[in-house]
Parts: sequence; C-alpha cells; structure tokens
Amino acid sequence: MRQHVLDGFSKAFVNNDGTPRVFFSPGRVNLIGEHTDYNGGLVFPCALSMGTYGAIRKRDDNDVKLVSGNISAPVEFSLDNLTHDPKHSWGNYIKGVLLQFAEKGHKLGGFEMYIWGNLPNGAGLSSSASLNTLVALALNSIFEFGIDPIERSIMCQKAEHYNGVNCGIMDPFACAMGKQDHALLLDCATLEYKQIPLNLGDYRILIANTNYRRGLADAKYNERRAECESALADLQNVCDIKTLCDLTPKEFEKHKSVIKNDTERKRAEHAVYENYRTKEAAQALSEGRLDELYRYMEDSHLSLRDLYEVVGDALDAMVQPTLEYAKLHTGVPRVLGSRMTGAGFGGCTVSIVHKDYADDIMQYVGKMYLEKTGTEASFYIAEVADGAREI
Repeated sequence: MRQHVLDGFSKAFVNNDGTPRVFFSPGRVNLIGEHTDYNGGLVFPCALSMGTYGAIRKRDDNDVKLVSGNISAPVEFSLDNLTHDPKHSWGNYIKGVLLQFAEKGHKLGGFEMYIWGNLPNGAGLSSSASLNTLVALALNSIFEFGIDPIERSIMCQKAEHYNGVNCGIMDPFACAMGKQDHALLLDCATLEYKQIPLNLGDYRILIANTNYRRGLADAKYNERRAECESALADLQNVCDIKTLCDLTPKEFEKHKSVIKNDTERKRAEHAVYENYRTKEAAQALSEGRLDELYRYMEDSHLSLRDLYEVVGDALDAMVQPTLEYAKLHTGVPRVLGSRMTGAGFGGCTVSIVHKDYADDIMQYVGKMYLEKTGTEASFYIAEVADGAREI
C-alpha cells in the first residue's frame, strides 16, 4: 500500500524536489454504543485495517495541492483563503483541519498531498474522520507541532462541524487511538478510555455493507442531536445532569415525564439505555461472556429502529436475516449478535459470527437481502488494527 501511494504521488506531482512521507489512518466500526457519543455516553469502537493513505510533501509557498486516487477532482487553494467552497468538494474536509491548526496559532506552510483510501464512502465506517485524522497526523508530523493524538481528535471533530456535521468525538478518537486486536471503551464526556482485548476465540467481526450510501449532514443526524438537546433541557429542570447519559435507566424512568415532546422522549430513552447496554456489553466481552452479546446487540438495533428511528429498510433487511440464521441452527452458536452500526439511514451492519460458518452466513444473508431490496450487499471480515500512524 505504501508503494501504491508513493506511485500515485509521483504521477500527481511531477516535481521531484523532496521525498514525501506516507501516513495511514484507519476507518472504524462501532460494536455497540450508537448515538451516545454526543450525548455524553460510552461507545465501543475498534479501528480497522481498511482506511485512508496519504503521501505528503512540503512546498515553498502558501499553496495547497490535493489529489485523490479515488475521486477525479484535484483541489487547489491557498492557505490565505480557507473559506468553505462547494467547488472544492472533499477538499473542504481538509480545510476544516487546517483551520483548527490556524486557530491554535500554528504556522502552516504549503504542501502537496496524494490521498487514496479503501473505505467505501458513505458506508458508516467513518471515511470522513479517517481522512481528517490522516491529515491532522501528517501535518502535525511534517511541521513538528507536537500536538498529542487526543487533542488532534478534538480538532478533527471540530473540522467535521465546519463541514456541517455536528458529530461527537467517537469517530476521530477511534481512528487516532485504536489498537490492534482491541476495542476501545470510551467515555465521551470525560475522554477516559480503556483498551479491551477482543478475545473472540473462534468468532470474527463481519461487516455487511447495504450499499445504500448515506450522508451524515443530509441524513437527519443533526436533527437527532437537536432533539436530544431539547430533551436534556427538559430533564435539567428536575435533574442535576450535564448530558443525557448521566442518567441511569432507573433515573430516566423516574423523570422522563418532564420531557414534553413524545419524539424527544423516545430519543432520550434510546441514549440512556444504549449507554447502559454498552457498559454491560463491554464488561461481558472483557470477561469472556460472549453469549451475552446477542441480547445487547439485538436490543441496540431495535432501539435504534423503533426509538431513534435511524435504521431504515435496508439496514433492517440486513440484520433480520442474520438473526434469523442464528435461530435456524442449533449446536455451536453461529452468530453472537448483529446490529446496524454508524449513524444509520443506510451504511453497514456489524455482526459477530463463527469463523467456520462465515461464508455460509454471507451467502444466506446476501441472498435474503437481495430478494428483499434488489441490491447486492458487500461483506468484509474485519481485521482490527492500530490507529493513525506513519508507514
């Protein structure tokens, strides 16, 4: 992959003055804990071996030249003008990162960068956070700013806000702080985290792409966040809390009637109970109680479908046959759980499946999904990797 990116850089930028440096930033899949990050709760993601690669080299001027191996639309602009420009499409994500460095008082110079990734765009594996994390690491390295990865994660979160997505910290944090063969239990309110070994034994993480692309900014993501903030404001009239996930399920049940709007009450219920499920699922995994994951993952999916209303037909048409397959076979459990992952409205599901039956599961679920939706699904056995790094 390193040589592939270097070859792409050489073709994109003919000037051979200086050797580029090469960096990688992973995508991420969230095992459980959806839409809890911006509600001050727990998430449980892991970094993937798939992600975004970049070769970068300084320039002697103030210009930024960007070429993508995935999108035939080069982007050029000056550091003197970092305003959002629709003509710069994907380059606006990088502008958001550059603005964060500038706001911290770091003096950037011009650079040229070739970027190539193997994450499916809009699939819910965090391609935008992977790109932002890549750029933040690369610039921090070549200009020697010395910003630690947690602070860079916060910068990348703000860069997403610049592009209209009012997201939480989970995606950039997972891309930056992932660890091979571990999942990351992150408290999004405090940024305290634990690396928990993924001791899955004979089981593997299966990602299924619905191939229904969803864009966060236009997929009612911001609307859900606003609904949660309104529910929180109602609860704060009677509870001394800063976030929805400060509440236990018992406390929520006691006070939920103060939330005036029925829809907002459902959104809050999901956040509170999902936070509880995430804590319990992570504990079960760390103690080897893998059989308990099925219930937590199924309950998470149903809550996202019925309370948070972000699942949609495509994601449900992927999860339901996966759970159905599990119930069709006795003996060794073939599926330990399945749920939608990511923001929703399309994208991917994540399942934990027995390695000996993975091919059979993919064939069965793919057939049922095609019959239901008329769309071919894509499947990946996830390899859990380290976070962003130079290669």
